[in-house]
Amino acid sequence: MVQKSNTMKRNTLKSYSHSCPLSHHCTPSPRQKQLLSKKSTYRALLDSVTPGEDSARFQIINEPAKVPLLAEVCGIEGNIFRLKINEEIPLKPRYEVPDVLTSKLTTVRLTSCPGDTGSLVLASGKGDLKCHITANPFKVDLVSEEEVVMSINSLGQLYFEQLQIPPKQRATKKNEEDASIDTTQENQEELGLWEEKFENFVDVKVNGPASIGLDFSLHGFEHLYGIPQHAESHQLKNTSDSDAYRLYNLDVYGYKIHDKMGIYGSVPYLLAHKLGRTLGIFWLNASETLVEIKTEPAVKYTLTQTGPVAAKQKVGSRTDVHWMSESGIIDVFLLTGPTPSDVFKQYSYLTGTQAMPPLFSLGYHQCRWNYEDEQDVKAVDAGFDEHDIPYDVMWLDIEHTEGKRYFTWDKKRFPNPKRMQDLLRSKKRKLVVISDPHVKVDPNYSVYAKAKEQGFFVRNHEGGDFEGVCWPGLSSYLDFTNPKVRKWYSSLFAFSVYQGSTDILHIWNDMNEPSVFKGPEQTMQKNAIHHGNWEHRELHNIYGFYQQMATTEGLIQRSKGKERPFVLTRSFFAGSQKYGAVWTGDNTAEWSHLKISIPMLLTLSVTGISFCGADVGGFIGDPEAELLVRWYQAGAYQPFFRGHATMNTKRREPWLFGEEHTRLIREAIRERYTLLPYWYSLFYSAHVASQPVMRPLWVEFPNELETFSVEDEYMLGGALLVHPVTEPKATVVDVFLPGSSEIWYDSKTFAHWKGACTVKIPVTLDAIPVFQRGGSVVPIKTTIGRSTGFMTNSPYGLRVALSTKGSAMGEFYLDDGHSFQYLHQKQFLHRKFSFSSGVLTNSCADERGHYPSKCVVEQILVLGLKKQPSSVTAHSADGSAQPVAFTYHATTSTLKLETLSLNIGADWKVRVQ
Repeated sequence: MVQKSNTMKRNTLKSYSHSCPLSHHCTPSPRQKQLLSKKSTYRALLDSVTPGEDSARFQIINEPAKVPLLAEVCGIEGNIFRLKINEEIPLKPRYEVPDVLTSKLTTVRLTSCPGDTGSLVLASGKGDLKCHITANPFKVDLVSEEEVVMSINSLGQLYFEQLQIPPKQRATKKNEEDASIDTTQENQEELGLWEEKFENFVDVKVNGPASIGLDFSLHGFEHLYGIPQHAESHQLKNTSDSDAYRLYNLDVYGYKIHDKMGIYGSVPYLLAHKLGRTLGIFWLNASETLVEIKTEPAVKYTLTQTGPVAAKQKVGSRTDVHWMSESGIIDVFLLTGPTPSDVFKQYSYLTGTQAMPPLFSLGYHQCRWNYEDEQDVKAVDAGFDEHDIPYDVMWLDIEHTEGKRYFTWDKKRFPNPKRMQDLLRSKKRKLVVISDPHVKVDPNYSVYAKAKEQGFFVRNHEGGDFEGVCWPGLSSYLDFTNPKVRKWYSSLFAFSVYQGSTDILHIWNDMNEPSVFKGPEQTMQKNAIHHGNWEHRELHNIYGFYQQMATTEGLIQRSKGKERPFVLTRSFFAGSQKYGAVWTGDNTAEWSHLKISIPMLLTLSVTGISFCGADVGGFIGDPEAELLVRWYQAGAYQPFFRGHATMNTKRREPWLFGEEHTRLIREAIRERYTLLPYWYSLFYSAHVASQPVMRPLWVEFPNELETFSVEDEYMLGGALLVHPVTEPKATVVDVFLPGSSEIWYDSKTFAHWKGACTVKIPVTLDAIPVFQRGGSVVPIKTTIGRSTGFMTNSPYGLRVALSTKGSAMGEFYLDDGHSFQYLHQKQFLHRKFSFSSGVLTNSCADERGHYPSKCVVEQILVLGLKKQPSSVTAHSADGSAQPVAFTYHATTSTLKLETLSLNIGADWKVRVQ
């Protein structure tokens, strides 16, 4: 949410192309390019190498300045290399991003190998991965099985502005040492880089500009993905003739689509993919960052002169990536794959896996800015039951508080919040309320008074509390970078402190970019001061990450460590997946925003954040009924499923658009609940094995070039292909079905197609194309309750889709859905299903888990069975067998087994003969 007037001002900032209002320092790009054009290259002093057990350190020097940088290369478990470059002796410490990496990383010994003169070769592990370091000019080649897959600084774009003594403190006569450090200082002062102005804001950089930059050349790669968040295509675009991608967390109301400006979150991590290899680059820096991408397509032949003979040589494609950050150090992780799955695991080893969500959070969420009062909440809740539409979570926005004071309740609108929560609890539903990072300046507001007393607010550059305008008016901002502040903030969620809260109340962190309505680009000034005397410029992109961390910890603590929390955040950073869910912010009720939500969510998914979604219907504006239905149908097949709208829109609860549209929305939501066992199993896989829930086709089909650019359809896990309808009045949709050896089944009609083709699928408003992949087993619920809590003991079904070889496999995960007992006491079931040679088997996938369940599989549907069986029998683990009634449909090649009673957690077989 953001005020429209500020948005209008924000949009004018495009005129200076990716700079923030503070002009030059926010755009290291022009300055770096200007100075890089002078060919001031760096060389490595390899005779300075100091090998350690797990790393090699050496100096890098820039000839004109003669001031050394210190480089460190180390190998990390799982085929990861880390390169750090810092000033050898900085004037003061430079910011290094804390708290994102999961723990002390396990390093591997790097062994020195023979190399050419003027180079150093470091091998990791078995020696199939090597780092070739060239001294002059400084360059690093990453070599896999004798093939160079990545080169660092091969374009000579290493850039490192060193901290300097302020001009006013310098003596009139510089000594010899000052002169060597200061070769560009006068030019910097002329450019206004030490003190910059934008409107009423002045940004003083005490130690001068401190930007950094480095280039990476990816050999043979043309397809890159990642670096959210942008309202852009899934595949990253060439920026040679356009703006760079900007990573800078901002509150942008109704963001423009197909734009490279940063919006709410930043994950400085990208993946490159080609046939046979996937790589990742994780640039660990929380300051404003620009990423330029230049792709050189493959050239079949070029002439090279070898003596008097001209030889023909094939030149492969290459993509150059240039990272530039405003401050900090160069700290980059190279993830060498080689498969997409390997890269996902490598990244999660660094930053953590997706938190295992409580089951209720995978249901449907109903939100609006704002449900007016307790009676409104009661009426909306009843409306779902009246219209037989399941939902799990009611949400309250800022108006539920007393004058935008978080952790309070408006006494007139919500006089008895516990009574309201008891109503929801009786339906086994939950409540989510908002808690933003700004705190109303009001000495009578206990949260403000206690935070001020303890010095818990971000400070301005003059030393007082930073104050800016947000929803409550004049506000101060909690300094979540301070561990003491986070601990205190976490304590505010205790039931004894947060009056009116109960154990069904969960939290939504909004406006945490942080949003400052009258600030530059509606955010905090870069010279505001945080814990440790760090300026805001150093850590801007990680501010929201810290609030979600503190909130999540608070919800865990209030249950004494027993219950899984649910926390949604708008602002995020690398590693935010450890703390909950993310959404795409203030989208608009337009078809184009529905369409762009798919690549936006795919990009979040491949960068570690599986629990993501977009506001169904569009936050801003009033969707026509057709758009709303299509959005529900799409949202039902996306990880976080919430309807949300801003306060000046018409009410749009699912039953307000006529009986026919109510029926269609009901069916979409009910299909979500039908698939909950599959969703939950996918989230478990994301949690323990780092596999995205929502996947672009190239992840599942990494060796099929046709999939690399597809972004209008996607996979849910490995079994379901979903193609949302994103055009009005569509009657037919072109669906690409990948895999030359695959077979795909329409989930509604059971018609099937071979893969590696595009199929024209007729569509009506009733449904969107969803296909089950041959060779998969999808667990479902056969009975839908009014919320997930009512479905705990309801029976299961299995949808078995046979491959061309007549086999199928799948997994199923179950626990209590809300506690950490699955982790601490191994109270879970992890089962695997396999169908081969006419026998469907349910067996244990993880012997460590034990969880009693009375639930039974009552229905099995087998797709692609080519002939009618003569008999079907069920065999239990004790050897007993019983015949099973069945129905076979020859026209659709489907076998249906019903009225079964096979325990989901027991070993059994069903034999089809």
